[in-house]
Amino acid sequence: MKEKLMEQFQELFGEGGDIRAYFAPGRVNLIGEHTDYNGGHVFPCALTIGTYAVARKRDDRTLRFYSENFAQLGVLESSLDDLTCKKEDGWTNYPKGVIWAFNQKNHPVACGFDVLLFGNIPNGSGLSSSASVEVVTGLMLKDMLGYEDLTMVDLALYGQYSENNYNGVNCGIMDQFAIAMGSKDNAIFLDTSDLSYQYAPVKLDGARIVIACSNKKRGLGDSKYNERRSECETALAELQKVRDIKSLGELTEAEFEEIKDAIESPVRRKRAKHAVYENQRTIHAVEALKNNDIEKFGQLMNESHISLRDDYEVTGIELDTLVEEAWKCEGVIGSRMTGAGFGGCTVSIVKTDCIDHFIETVGAAYKEKIGYSADFYVVDIGPGAYVMK
Repeated sequence: MKEKLMEQFQELFGEGGDIRAYFAPGRVNLIGEHTDYNGGHVFPCALTIGTYAVARKRDDRTLRFYSENFAQLGVLESSLDDLTCKKEDGWTNYPKGVIWAFNQKNHPVACGFDVLLFGNIPNGSGLSSSASVEVVTGLMLKDMLGYEDLTMVDLALYGQYSENNYNGVNCGIMDQFAIAMGSKDNAIFLDTSDLSYQYAPVKLDGARIVIACSNKKRGLGDSKYNERRSECETALAELQKVRDIKSLGELTEAEFEEIKDAIESPVRRKRAKHAVYENQRTIHAVEALKNNDIEKFGQLMNESHISLRDDYEVTGIELDTLVEEAWKCEGVIGSRMTGAGFGGCTVSIVKTDCIDHFIETVGAAYKEKIGYSADFYVVDIGPGAYVMK
C-alpha cells in the first residue's frame, strides 16, 4: 500500500524531497454509545481499515490536498494565510481544522504541505472516517514539524478540539482517542470524565466482529447529534439542583431513579436515563469480557441498542432493521447500532461458522425492506495511528 501511494503522490506532486507516509485506523465502539460527552465510559477498538496519508513539506505557505476517495475533485488548494472553514473546501476542512488547532495550541505550522489521502473506511458509515483524517493529519504534523513533546493523547485532543471549534460538530473524545491510542486485539475501556483508560483483550473464541453499513448517508453536523447533547446538558443542570454531580456518568441506575423527577421534560428524562444506564452497561460489559462471559457481553450489546432506539431515539428504520434481523440469526452473540446513529453502522459479534449465512440473511431482509443494499465487513482489531516505515 505504501509504495503504491508514494508512487501516486510523486505522479501528482512531483518527485524529490522528504516524502513520508502515515496511517490512522477507523474505530468501532463495541458498547457505550452517546456516553462520551456525558462523562461516562466507552469501549471502542481501532480497526485494520483506516486512512493513509502521504505528505511532503513545501517551502511556501500553500496547502495542496488530494484524496483518492474524491478523485473527481482533483487537487484542492488552500493557504496557511486563510485557514477559515469554507463549505466549498469540502473534506479538506478536516485536515485544515487540525492545522488551525495546532496554531491555536502554540504548535505553529509555518510551512505548507502537499498531502495525498486514501481511506478504506466507508464515508459516512459511522466508523469515524473524519476522526481518522484528523488523527492522521495530527501525526503527520507532529512528525514532520518535529513536535516531539506532543503525545498521542494530545493528538486525540487536538482532533476533537478542531472538530468542535472549527467544523462545528460537538463530538466527544472517544473517536479520536480510540484512533490515536488503539492496540491490536484490545479494546479501550476509557473513562471520558478524566481520560483514564485500560486495555482489555477482546477474546472472541470462535467468533468475529461483523460491521454492517446501512449505506444511509448522514452528516453529524446537520443531524440531531447536537440536539441530543443539548438535551443531556439541560437534564444534567436540572439534576444538579438536587444532587452535587459534575456529569450524568457519575450516577448509578438506582441514584438516577431516586432523583429523575427533577428533570422536568419526559423526553429529557429518557435521554438522561440512556446516558446513565448505558454507562453502567459498559462497565458490566467489560467485567463480562474479563470473565470470558461473551454471552453476557452480547446480551448487554442488545440492551444497548434497545435503549438507543427507545430512550435516546437515534436509530431509525435502517439500523433497527439490521439489528432486529441480526437478532433472529443463528450464531449472533450480540448486535447493536454503533456510532452517532441516524444511519451509519451496526456492530455484531457472530460465530465464525455462521458469518456467511448471517451476511446473506440479514442482507436480503434489509434490501427487501429498505430498498437498497447494506455492506458487510468482517473486521479485526488493529493498532492505533502510526508512522509507516
